[in-house]
Amino acid sequence: PRVFRLSEDEGVINRYGFNSDGHEVVHERIKLLRATNNLKTVLGINLGKNKTSADAIGDYVLGVERFGDLADYLVINVSSPNTPGLRSLQGKENLSNLIQEVVKHRDIKCPKVPLLVKIAPDLTSQDKEDIASTVLDSKSRVDGLIVSNTTVSREGLESKHSVETGGLSGKPLREKSTQTIADMYLLTNGEIPIIGVGGVGSGQDAYEKICAGASLIQLYSALVFQGPPVVTKIRRELQEILEKEGISNISQAVGLSHKNKTRNENSAT
Repeated sequence: PRVFRLSEDEGVINRYGFNSDGHEVVHERIKLLRATNNLKTVLGINLGKNKTSADAIGDYVLGVERFGDLADYLVINVSSPNTPGLRSLQGKENLSNLIQEVVKHRDIKCPKVPLLVKIAPDLTSQDKEDIASTVLDSKSRVDGLIVSNTTVSREGLESKHSVETGGLSGKPLREKSTQTIADMYLLTNGEIPIIGVGGVGSGQDAYEKICAGASLIQLYSALVFQGPPVVTKIRRELQEILEKEGISNISQAVGLSHKNKTRNENSAT
């Protein structure tokens, strides 16, 4: 097995890596869906390097060139814990070089397709500062961040499967990912849109991530434990929270925690 359900913790550990039939097969599959108008959703295409690749940047560039015309947005994934050496691409110099090359080819192939970077929750304060300065730099600026990928942390778990190798998602990741969203929102001055991911299973979870700085929300593990109806449940609960808080548009809640904190600090002085 390469995926494990941690029922006691409402989490999932996976060590899938980047399984795929390859560029050509996947490209034809998506192309067919586009041609028959059967793809009625926003399609983000996740780009990574091959496990044994000697040219990581080249792998990402090939992904842009192959899928740029089919994607609604492209993701530079530098944070999967299951591909050896991948997370080292989050380092300042490596990330800057990678983004610059990908942006250059994106601008030629598909200039209107947004480019996002997906980061890990297991970052030091210096790592976060370096990533923020890189994505704000005019040479390596991106259109958004996805915060965050799975964690390698195993704190506070009860399930017997907690010893398994891989990335942990679901409820155990919630607070760590929300904190990373808050940190990146502040470090980027709210200038880079954030997609919040990690442990979202209720309207309250989604609201906390939005208040921390997320403009959009993704969920994965909640679908395992609650099934597809969880999407409707989250939307209903989120609407109830917004009405209770007197917020007429969800965009008004983005980064609200920081704005309230600043307001309270000003009041105190």
